[in-house]
Amino acid sequence: MKVCGFTFIRNAIKYDYPVVEAITSILPLCDKFVVAVGNSEDGTRELIEKICPEKIEIVDTVWDDSLREGGKVLAVETNKAFRAIDDSYDWCFYIQGDEVVHEKYLPAIKTAMEQNLNDSRVDGLLFKYKHFYGSYDYVGTSFHWYRNEIRIVRNNKKIYSYRDAQGFRKDDDKKLNVKPIEAYVYHYGWVKDPFAMQRKQEDFNKLWHDEKWIEENVQKADQFDYSNIDSLSKFDGTHPQVMLDRIARLNWKFDYDLSCNRTAFKDKMKAFFEKLGLHVGQYRNYVIVK
Repeated sequence: MKVCGFTFIRNAIKYDYPVVEAITSILPLCDKFVVAVGNSEDGTRELIEKICPEKIEIVDTVWDDSLREGGKVLAVETNKAFRAIDDSYDWCFYIQGDEVVHEKYLPAIKTAMEQNLNDSRVDGLLFKYKHFYGSYDYVGTSFHWYRNEIRIVRNNKKIYSYRDAQGFRKDDDKKLNVKPIEAYVYHYGWVKDPFAMQRKQEDFNKLWHDEKWIEENVQKADQFDYSNIDSLSKFDGTHPQVMLDRIARLNWKFDYDLSCNRTAFKDKMKAFFEKLGLHVGQYRNYVIVK
């Protein structure tokens, strides 16, 4: 069984992406790792080069900044990395620049790839998610955070990155058939220095919206205001080893009053049904194989 990791990145330093930690977290499972490095204003390419030269292959790309429809450029860049993987690999392990896998899940992930390698019904493997917000101590609990997503796919070039690169589809817009696995992806996209987060919000909304929308909806400020959130819970687990140095360098403080729950009524109803084992109203970009 051969596994190739893949991702895309641009301006990792400017926007404080933990992309080194992201790649390093799954590198033990990968025989090779393809990174589509976009035209950056900082030292992103040099940063990627230093991770693991014997495994890393860089594909230099130029982003089409005119693509402002639903974050499509992110899928385009993901596909550039995916298409660069040669046919000798069985599985392709995708991870985004703000996602990290805890080392405790690596054995289960490897086992799942081995067990499903020869099952032609399975297009990919489905991961669970923890979305951190504000600091490394809190995770989002409302239903606007996606609960699951595909992060391992077969090396089948009929598969492609979907919409804004959150998930995948195949052939003519068909959902992938997947097996759920007992492994989480830790999403740190909403844990950044407030100054870096504000820069990201102002710039990245350009990938989805025009200037008029941004002017009307994105607040101009020096730093991001993390207080406008509906519902969080305290994280009581451990972070991946690769994240510990970054966490130790945390240079801002975020506290959240856990009694301040602004969850919408419809989300409360979704939570009620979820406790009964019914996933009502949840977005599913996949079909689960029994």
